[in-house]
Amino acid sequence: MISHPVLSRLAAGGVRLGLGPISSFLDEIGSPHRAAPVVHVAGTNGKGSVCALASAMLQAKGLKVGTTTSPHLQQVNERICVNGEPISDEALSDLLEEVETRADAFVQRGGLPQEEGPPLTYFEAVVAAAFLHFQRAAVDVAVVEVGLGGRLDATNLVSPAVSVITSVGLDHLDQLGPDVGSVAAEKGGVLKPGAPAAVGALPTEALGVVRSMARAAGAPLQELGQDFRVWGTPVSFSYIRNGQELEGLSMKLTGQHQVENAAVAIAAVQLLGEAVPALALDPAAVRAGLANALHAGRLEWLGPRLLVDGCHNVEAAQSLAAYLGGLPRDGERVLLLGCSRDKDIRSIAAALSREVDRVLTTSCGHPRSLSPGEVAEALVGLSNPVLPAGPVEQALPLALDTGACVVAAGSLFLAGAVRDLYGVS
Repeated sequence: MISHPVLSRLAAGGVRLGLGPISSFLDEIGSPHRAAPVVHVAGTNGKGSVCALASAMLQAKGLKVGTTTSPHLQQVNERICVNGEPISDEALSDLLEEVETRADAFVQRGGLPQEEGPPLTYFEAVVAAAFLHFQRAAVDVAVVEVGLGGRLDATNLVSPAVSVITSVGLDHLDQLGPDVGSVAAEKGGVLKPGAPAAVGALPTEALGVVRSMARAAGAPLQELGQDFRVWGTPVSFSYIRNGQELEGLSMKLTGQHQVENAAVAIAAVQLLGEAVPALALDPAAVRAGLANALHAGRLEWLGPRLLVDGCHNVEAAQSLAAYLGGLPRDGERVLLLGCSRDKDIRSIAAALSREVDRVLTTSCGHPRSLSPGEVAEALVGLSNPVLPAGPVEQALPLALDTGACVVAAGSLFLAGAVRDLYGVS
């Protein structure tokens, strides 16, 4: 399902940070967000990878795992999965219509304010549908990715068994604040009394904020580099926590940054098992889950000359650059670059400039996408030659026809569009 009439109507309402309406609505429909233990995952980068890795490890134990993530790459169904299987078109359609009908009825009874536009946003409706789906599927555990920030995100109504903060960087500054400390305070809003938290490698300023918020909330922290450690490469790495070491771990996810994401995911599922003993994993499940985990659109080779990566901020672009820097450079590289309007496109391109020879700018048709010309204009003065190449339907064949290695990056929406064009589902 690409979209749905309910979602098309709700999309016009835009983004709303705040918990009032969605909190009242979830309570009205029976609090499905409290039906199963939750691993709640926040962070600037790495959220999706940690969700994929944690879900795969839990599934390897034989648990029924609900996973909700955002945004989607190609189909909205991807946002609601049980044991890795996206919700069917029919089930999603039924749930969205149910959510809209019940929200409208709740408004009529005075349970939600009668305002201009729909009572729930697109994201709130999908979150409500996800929790209803998980409740009715009787999942053993839910892995829930924060949509934006943390403190005021619609997912932050869960009472997590474990919280996670993967990373803190400068992204979504209009909504989350102008500096790392402000962003960290928003991410730290997922910390809850008594719920342990696994934390990735954070900048010093962000770590100070998160530690302070954890103390205030009574949320025990487990920090990468202090309470648990990891070393090696995605092909073979080791992890240690509480004196217990796991050696010779491997995964399909590529890029050195994924080793740290794996460590955070392992710590999260270990903390979950300590909080809920029935969900505890043995080393075999950890090992098998890591080896089986997939995460589309992130350092994903669609062919021998086509790499897609959904990097959409400078930290993610630096990770992509580090990955490219570790590969043999046996021919020309073309960066096929598209970006959303609210991103720092110049910093993303600058981070990648040394690892590519030229840049073709494009767009994927998403309403938030910059046009190819706007992207090119933002890159004036970049060290690489830059050429507007039209929408991705035109730009991708043009890039591939050069015979170069093509790196499509700058947006998850672009990554999804390239996968569609390349015939990958």
